[in-house]
Amino acid sequence: MPEPGPGEVRVRVAAAGICMSDREVYDGHRAPGYVRYPVTPGHEWAGTVEAVGADVDPALVGRGCVAEGFRACGTCERCRCGETSLCTAGYAETGFTEPGAFADHLLVPARLLHLLPPGADLRAAALIEPAAVIAAAVRVGRPRPGERVAVVGAGTLGLLAVQLLAASSPAELVVVDPRAARGEQALGHGASEALSPEEAEGGALGRFDLVVETAGAPSTAASSCLLARRGGRVVLTGMFAAGAAGIDPAHLSVSQLEIRSVFGAPSAAWADAVRAFALGLLDPAPLISHEFPLERFAEAVALVGGGDPKTGKVLLRP
Repeated sequence: MPEPGPGEVRVRVAAAGICMSDREVYDGHRAPGYVRYPVTPGHEWAGTVEAVGADVDPALVGRGCVAEGFRACGTCERCRCGETSLCTAGYAETGFTEPGAFADHLLVPARLLHLLPPGADLRAAALIEPAAVIAAAVRVGRPRPGERVAVVGAGTLGLLAVQLLAASSPAELVVVDPRAARGEQALGHGASEALSPEEAEGGALGRFDLVVETAGAPSTAASSCLLARRGGRVVLTGMFAAGAAGIDPAHLSVSQLEIRSVFGAPSAAWADAVRAFALGLLDPAPLISHEFPLERFAEAVALVGGGDPKTGKVLLRP
């Protein structure tokens, strides 16, 4: 049983999600600078504070929580500017360089905790980590009521993006994904239209004020820029592998696009995601398709990235 040190809490893990980054760690394909073996994976999780270390408020015991994954230093220039996901002290993240939540218990710095409302669904709250990434994208994308918005990709990130973007009252909220079933699911989460990539290319180019890319597929960065209107905004949240198609600089220049990328989530985006979850604007529970005990990890991780459109978010339940 791990004992929390000064400034730490021990969390009893209620649920932990598996994403493609975890699959990369398992398969040994994650970039060397972003993993440190041996490691217990698990960066998407929720749980209950079970014990506190020295200098930590004992009133935290029994509270439902999530916690920021990046172990930001809090003192470098980027941290002091609020950009904690860009900490210059060196990359450190729960589940990649620090022990993660594919375990019964987890130690995290108390300063990274975000408390959940009493009675919160901890199973659903395990998806607050990817929701925080989308909250970061929404922050930099600045959606305004009445705008035309597109989400490229209808995986976990895409469906969470639909939920958060729907709260900004867009005139259109269109999802682009080659999987018809995922498009239908997006309509149930607030999208106004679902298109295949071919349909989007045939009639939606240059149509959107804001495009949020969530797929990380080889062509989606370039295609997302083509969907944006002249002077529009594009936010890239997908994790692209080497060899992805580049963005046409001539189109970028002539169209005067504003392009931002998101890597993880700063503290403010975590606060946004937790707030949206507490208000019911964000409901990740319908995205969960499978749940397994830790003992069936091999079975669970095999589903992730397996290509079955019926596979949504896969959870481990210690």
